[in-house]
Amino acid sequence: MGIAIDTNVLVRLLVHDDEAQFAAAKRLVEQAGAAGAPVLIVLCALLETEWVLRRRYKLSKRVIAGVFAQLLESEDVLIEHEASLEEALYVWAQHPAADFADCLINARAAHLGRTRFVSFDAGAAGTG
Repeated sequence: MGIAIDTNVLVRLLVHDDEAQFAAAKRLVEQAGAAGAPVLIVLCALLETEWVLRRRYKLSKRVIAGVFAQLLESEDVLIEHEASLEEALYVWAQHPAADFADCLINARAAHLGRTRFVSFDAGAAGTG
């Protein structure tokens, strides 16, 4: 059986701010990949990770989008419903005022057959 990683493991892996936790996270991901069972990153963990990278680490939208694109290309991780993340990253780049969370929620809803995204957030409504 494969494993899924929590936001805190993903953040350690991405920001490399705690040497011991970074090494443990990297080893875990590499071992899983080598065993042919890449670690799973669920969409909720990506939502949390974007928030942490933006708020706590003050990373720009461009940097965060680049990191997420690298995750999509990695053979050692599996993203829950990659197409939703790909679409969310595309829409997020096209709408400067949009939040990543709104873009991902909208993309996932579209992949689940919903044709409209309704929100009281004016910025979110512009992503649909």
